[in-house]
Amino acid sequence: MSYQTIIYDKTDGVATITLNRPDKLNTINSVMRDELIEAILDTGLDQGVRVLIITGGPKVFCAGADVSDQPGPSTLWDKLSPKRTYSYYHLIEDLGKPVIAAIAGYCLGGGLELACTCDIRIAADNAKLGDAHAKLGIMGGGGSAQRLPRLIGIARAKELIFSGLPMDPQQAERINLVNRVVPVAELMSAARELAELYKQRPPVVLKLYKAAIDEGMQMPFAQGIDFEAKCAAMISLTEDYQEAINAFQQKRKPEFKGK
Repeated sequence: MSYQTIIYDKTDGVATITLNRPDKLNTINSVMRDELIEAILDTGLDQGVRVLIITGGPKVFCAGADVSDQPGPSTLWDKLSPKRTYSYYHLIEDLGKPVIAAIAGYCLGGGLELACTCDIRIAADNAKLGDAHAKLGIMGGGGSAQRLPRLIGIARAKELIFSGLPMDPQQAERINLVNRVVPVAELMSAARELAELYKQRPPVVLKLYKAAIDEGMQMPFAQGIDFEAKCAAMISLTEDYQEAINAFQQKRKPEFKGK
């Protein structure tokens, strides 16, 4: 499949989506939105793919939406249907596989919203992360007001959104917005190293752990505990579970097949 605004690669069980509009700071236009949806759906359907990496290359991750490609006047109903416009955000969250964001350079506005949908965020030492929507007098609607408080706490999220100012990656790491900071030259190798590690884990286990964490965070504690127990019970019925038991008893490395 040929893409205009992204580079999509699948190698040895790892899919990589590289945002590819460097002359536009990888801003998201309607074409990129549609291509992201198509690539993410393909990643989900390909059982040979275990992990997804999303990056923008060594210079810029994504500076947000392309303002020159914004839709014209619309009805209030259209404006109140953000899932139609931002469906790739939800697709990433619902993808039953680990998703790693490898962030270099600007990660702003819609770019930060994109990164926040990923499970793990690795930032290069040249990264700048922020959400300037309020500073510009607009509201993105891509989920930053919901995801950021859950990631970094309510007060930190308000501080970041109200100010509209970008932060350096070290500060982002301190407030748990990113998992780690690495030199920009090591960004992709660090992301691939994590991907290789996750590939070794049973894919069904990671899928259900991801669901237990993400869905459980939206539930009361007791309900979340019950949901986790049900996920654990489902795991016990899989072929990979039995393979794990057999491998342990036979003192060998398990071979997980995602079944």
